[in-house]
Amino acid sequence: MINFLNLEYFLVAAEELNFTRAARKLYISQQSLSNHISNLEKEFDVILFNRTLPLTLTYAGQALKARARELLDLRDETYREIADIKDFSTGQLSIGVSHTRGRVILPEILPSYQTQFPGIELKLIEGNSSTLASELLHGNIDLMIDLLPFAVESVETVPVCAEEILLIAPDIVLEKAYPGRLEEIKAQLSQSTDLRLLESCPFILLKKGNRVRTIADEMFEEAQITPRIVLETENIETVLALSAKGMGITFFPRMFMSNDQSTQDHRTKFMERARLNPYPLNFRRAHGVLGIGYHKGHYMSRATKEFIRIAKERIPYNPD
Repeated sequence: MINFLNLEYFLVAAEELNFTRAARKLYISQQSLSNHISNLEKEFDVILFNRTLPLTLTYAGQALKARARELLDLRDETYREIADIKDFSTGQLSIGVSHTRGRVILPEILPSYQTQFPGIELKLIEGNSSTLASELLHGNIDLMIDLLPFAVESVETVPVCAEEILLIAPDIVLEKAYPGRLEEIKAQLSQSTDLRLLESCPFILLKKGNRVRTIADEMFEEAQITPRIVLETENIETVLALSAKGMGITFFPRMFMSNDQSTQDHRTKFMERARLNPYPLNFRRAHGVLGIGYHKGHYMSRATKEFIRIAKERIPYNPD
């Protein structure tokens, strides 16, 4: 019978291909790790590692590595399924989400979830889309919240809410670009957000790789303009704060204005004081849908099902 502890330690060693790093990652001594590997080799009566520098896997080791993750995932799924059948008073739910979207959407869901299921331990994993997708595929999280469609296979998705990217143009920037024509330009932008009107204006953008930046670049390309970018950042709140100080025009997701009325009112007052003007964009990719994704090949726990149910109740999806 396979010793799963030996198998777990083998998998880490096979991924690290360095006993020293693997032992440190597992918080055990290198000798203890070597003993676990030796026990596994005795069990299968085969050598799994070539003791070379650098360390390499034998053909048998490569085959076991390919199966080890599946075996460990199946073990974990089995425990979760039996726990669901036996008693749903305890359990764990791991949620993957970006820190910016998490700040907006989780307060709408988690308080109700915790009230209904106080025995479920909640674990939050924050990261970008590619990181979260990898965590989901490897079974390290139960579900992830991201924009649809997910750029990963083997994932089922449930739409949650609409997301729209807005153009944010400060009065002070428009005044500098069009002296004496502020109201005229604002009226034109209200009718049609033509980026060609803003070609001479400074822009503050998120760094490349972020979806908002990707959409902005696509719009610039479609408008056939080269924006004057004065600053790039990875923080979505930073672009709005700097735009409020008159440094440039930017793009900001409408959902980050918050669904909470008090927070929304605070944001509206902030926008008014800073004389920031939000404009919708006539660009298909600027209008998206936020969804919840889960691995369709893994057992779907009741904890995951209940999270999706509450999310759909708390944030009704209106495709219109």
